[in-house]
Formats: sequence, C-alpha cells, structure tokens
Amino acid sequence: MPDTIARTEPEMPSAAQHPAATPPPMRPASRRTVFTGAILCILLASLDQNIVNTALPRMVSDLGGMAHLSWVVTAFMLTSTVTTPLYGKLSDSYGRRRLFLVAIVIFLAGSLLCGTSDSMGELILFRALQGLGAGGLLVLAQASVGDIVPPRERPRYQGLFTGTFALASVAGPLLGGFITSALSWRWIFYVNLPLATVALLLIGFGLRTPRSGRRQPLDLAGAALMAGFTASLLLFLAWGGAEFPWVSAISAGMAALVIALLAAFLWRERRAEDPLIRLGLFRNPVFARGVATGGMMTFAMLGSTVFLPLYFQLVLGMDPAHAGMMMLPQVGCMVLSSVLGGRAASRLGRNKGFLLAGLGLEAVALAGLALLAWMAAPPSLFLVAMGALGLGMGMGMPNLTTAVQNAVAHKELGAATGAMTFIRSLGGAVGVAASGAILSARLAGPVDVEAMTRGGAEALAALPPEQHALLAEAYRTALTGCFTLSGVVMTAAFLLVMGLPEQKLRASLEERPA
Repeated sequence: MPDTIARTEPEMPSAAQHPAATPPPMRPASRRTVFTGAILCILLASLDQNIVNTALPRMVSDLGGMAHLSWVVTAFMLTSTVTTPLYGKLSDSYGRRRLFLVAIVIFLAGSLLCGTSDSMGELILFRALQGLGAGGLLVLAQASVGDIVPPRERPRYQGLFTGTFALASVAGPLLGGFITSALSWRWIFYVNLPLATVALLLIGFGLRTPRSGRRQPLDLAGAALMAGFTASLLLFLAWGGAEFPWVSAISAGMAALVIALLAAFLWRERRAEDPLIRLGLFRNPVFARGVATGGMMTFAMLGSTVFLPLYFQLVLGMDPAHAGMMMLPQVGCMVLSSVLGGRAASRLGRNKGFLLAGLGLEAVALAGLALLAWMAAPPSLFLVAMGALGLGMGMGMPNLTTAVQNAVAHKELGAATGAMTFIRSLGGAVGVAASGAILSARLAGPVDVEAMTRGGAEALAALPPEQHALLAEAYRTALTGCFTLSGVVMTAAFLLVMGLPEQKLRASLEERPA
C-alpha cells in the first residue's frame, strides 16, 4: 500500500496555550554561527557522559570514597535526564537563547567546581550541577536547529549532530585516559571551560529567537512529580541487582513508588492549566510513534553496545586497546551515513524511507551480533556487523528527530524535543539495566565469575586455561542473550515505524505542521 501524506490538523490554542511567533529568516552567516555553537554544546554534553570513566581509579586515589564512586556517573545522569523536559518547556515560553545561555553557564560552573573538588562528596555534588547544565545543552541544541532551519533542511544538520555524538562516544574514554595520564583527572573538567566559553559567545551573539506573547506559570507540581518519577526509576535501575536483589521487598517497594509517581504525574498533566508535557501531543501519531521509537532505539543500542567491549576482551581475548578499536567501524559508518543520509533526505524532502532503512539495518546487525556471539565467530565477522550497525544508526537517529519536530507546531517545538530526549534517556537506562539483569542471571552458577574478573585484565591473563575457558563460555552465553534482546526490541521499533504516515518535510518555518 503506498504511503499517504499525514494531514494532522492543528489544535486550536486554548487560553492555556499561548501562540509563539515563528522565527524570522536567518542569514547564512548567523545560521553557521549558531550551529557551530550548538555542535560544541552537543560535543561537551556527550563527552562528559563517559569521559570520566577512565579517570575514576585516579579520582579514588586522590579523594578516597570508593564506596560512592558510582555516584560520580549516576549524579550526572540523574540531573541531566530530569531537566531535559524542563528546558524544552521553558524555552517555548522564555525563548531558546535565554535558556541556552543559562544551561551553558551552569555547565561551566559545574565543570570548574568539579576540577577543584577536594572530596568525593564535593565531586558528586558538582557533577550533579554539571548535569543540570548538560540536560539543557542536549535538548536546546536540537531545538535551536528547529528555530533556524526549515524542516526540509534539518536532516543534514541533525545528521551532523549524530556524527558528533558518535565521535564523542568513542573519543570520551580515550581522551579521559590521555588527559588523566598526561596532566591530571582535574583537567578532564578544565578542558570544558574554553570550549563552553566559545559556545556561550556563539549562541549569545548568533541566536535570536522570539519569545511567546503570553507566559504561563511553570507547572511546579508536575515538574516535582516528573523529577521524583525519573530519579526513583533511574535509582531503581542502578541499584537493582547490586544494592538489593531484583526479587526482594525493597525492589517491589521501589517499583511501586515508580508506578505511583508516574500515575500522579499523568494525573497532574491532564489537569494543569499549562502542563509540562501536553498529553494531547501523543494523539498525534507521528509524534507518539516517533517518541516511542526513539526510546526503543536507545534501549536496544545501549543495551547491546555497552557490553561489546566486554565480549571482545573476555571471549575473544583482546586487550582493552584492541577492544576499543573494534568499535571504530561502527563510529566511522555512523558518521558517514548520518552526513550523507541527512543530505539525501533534505534533497528529497521525505525521510521515512531513510528511517526505515536505518532501523532495518540496525535490527539485522543486532541479530547478527547475537548469532556471531552464539557461534563464537572470529573478530573479522564482528567488524562487518559493527559497520552495518553504524550505517543504520546514522540514518535512523537524525531522521527520527526531524520527523518528530516536523509533526508539531513551532510553539511546542521545545516541549516536543525535550520529551523525545527524555524518553531516549530513559530508554537507554532501561536497556542497560535489562541487559545487565540478563547478564547477572546467566552468569549465576558454579563459576564464580565476579571473583575471577575482580582483578581486571591482568588477573584474567594469569588465569589457568581451564578457568579462562569457563569464564569465556559463561560470558559468551550471557551476552548472546543481551544481543538477542536488543535485536528483538529494534525489530519492534522497525515495525512501529512502518505504520508511520509519510511526511513531506516543510520547506519553511511556518507554524502549521504538514
């Protein structure tokens, strides 16, 4: 059956919904200035999600507090995830530029304070502050492109964002290790200062977006309930299986708290005069399916790729450096397809075909990884699957963002982008937790895997051949289950997108979606 063009009729604005002016056309030079600042912001926020990982041992050596080490990562993840919908909603009312500058200043302050920390408690607190700014960098960079670039041109700009994110995901751990060895772990935070300052100047001088004509008070009750739900869910996923068993009274209590807070948040959003996330947006099939697909994509991607280096080291016997290099085909192909695919989608003015091709490639690649793990295939075959995975990611991610933004009116662009970023973050956290649960369940047995792996790569190399073979087999079986789950979820995302109506990308920044 041929695709039909979506004709979503806009809802008439109520008293609670204030109209926002459509941004005036921007000169090419100003557009390049803003986009360069947005790219820098994406780079900074993406790097700081993982640049600290390789520096954690040195931080413990200097500051102590080994028992609280995981909070250096968790605190940043919590605050950056919670704040994305808030930045999106507030930017619709107060203007993207103002909120963008606030986010950059907060990120700058957090980075400076992290570098001057004298205790693990201070470092965790300042990482949380840094996350408060990073949440704004992620969502406002994408929303600002929606202010300055017509929907038809957005795929190539969003493609550059995806390429930047891909490079940061690999460069983060490498840069963290290099900077920590050459200078100090404190400099992984200090290097943010000049880059964020440049971004601040570029956004401050280049971005000019109108504010809405009428402002409503922030839905504080909704914001508090959403923050409580998000924090309790992320803590439940982070602590489950580690601080308490998944099947336990504590686990059941935290799950009940998550459900109760979510129900209360939805109840509040239905009754708020100007809700944080207008639930009516989900009656738009493109928005609803797009946001759900985004969450499923990050669920599948992080639920599998986070454990790939572990597979390469423990099953294929690689050292950490070679295991990291195995990820390069994915990154290279992702950068290539995001840039070229974005340009092609902009030229054609339609992106559903690229989105389907990307999701289909990702599903096939993840299924291939599961099959290769089950077969204990040689590394060369994994390189092919990793390249296909990168090609799919590069085509899928930017075109999904464009489809969601193209489906909503401009006055709700920030809220829609914030909701999509929020669901993606939650999807990734749930995916990692689900794969971690599979890993723990499959590894439970006569082999004391935790004791065998506690000593790191050097201790693994010193294991007797029979113990190393037992360890490799245990991980091979466990990670096959993780890859299989990711492949199933990505296939479901592909089927969900198949039902999306074809959208013609608008060639101008008009208020009314096509």
